[in-house]
Amino acid sequence: MRIDTHQHFWLFDPVRDAWITDDMDVIRRNFLPNDISQTLKDNRIDGVVAVQADQSHQETHFLVELSEVYKMIKGVVGWVDLRSSHLSEYLDEFKKHNIIKGFRHVIEGEPDGEFLIKDDFLRGIEQLTAFDYTYDLLIRPRHYQSTLECVRNNPNQKFMLDHIAKPPIKSQEFKEWGVFIENLSTYPNVYCKVSGLATEADWTNWRLDHFSQYLDHVFKCFGKDRICFGSDWPVCLLAASYEENIEIVESKLVYFTEEEKDNFWGLNAVKFYNLN
Repeated sequence: MRIDTHQHFWLFDPVRDAWITDDMDVIRRNFLPNDISQTLKDNRIDGVVAVQADQSHQETHFLVELSEVYKMIKGVVGWVDLRSSHLSEYLDEFKKHNIIKGFRHVIEGEPDGEFLIKDDFLRGIEQLTAFDYTYDLLIRPRHYQSTLECVRNNPNQKFMLDHIAKPPIKSQEFKEWGVFIENLSTYPNVYCKVSGLATEADWTNWRLDHFSQYLDHVFKCFGKDRICFGSDWPVCLLAASYEENIEIVESKLVYFTEEEKDNFWGLNAVKFYNLN
C-alpha cells in the first residue's frame, strides 16, 4: 500500500485562512479530495492521511466527514485543544471515530520557543498517550530545544516530525538543523515525514541537488523504518507539481531495496498511524 501521509483539504475562507497570502494565489481556493483523486491514481497512491490546516474542533469534524465520503482518506490528523481542562472529554468524543489517528498544532506559528514544554501542553501530551493517539510536530528552529525535551519526557508517545523540520533549503544552511535532526532521531518513538521540501527551497529556481544533503542526513539519522512520504498537497503547489514532489524524493531512493521502498512509500505510515 502506497500512502501519502500529508494532505490538506479546505473550503477556502479568506478570514480563517489568512495565512494564505497574496503571493500564494495558486492555493487561494477550495481543495477537496476530488481535486487530487486522479493524480493519486496516476501515481499509484492508494490512500492519504488528511492533516488539519485550521486549529478548531470543527476542522477535525470536517476531515472526519470527508473521510466518510472519500475512502481514499485512510487516516485523519486533526486538532484538539491540548491545553484545555476538558481535554479528556474531547478525546472521549473523538475516540468514537476510528479514522482519527492523531492530532497536530501549528507550533511553527507559536512565538514562544518553549511552547512544547509548558505544563498545560505536557499534560495534554500525556492524555494523548493514554488514548493511544499520535502527535505531529510542526516546528521552527526556535522550538528545537523544547521539542527535544518534550520528546525525551514522553518516551511512550508516538511523534511524527512534519516536513523534516523545514530545513533552510533555499539558503542551503545546514548545521543547526543537522544537529537537531541527529539528536531527535536518537529517540525511537519519533518518525520523520519526508514532505514539504519544495516550499522550503526557492519556489521558482530549485534543482534536485538542492535537496540532497538534507535527504541524505534524514535517511542516515532516522534509518529506513522511521521515514514516510508526504506531499503536503496542495501547499506544495506553490513550488512544485505533485509529480515533481515525488521526483524530489524518488531521486534519492536508488540505494533502497524493494522492501525498503515499500516501507518508505507506505508500510511505515501504516504502522505509525495504524491505518487499515
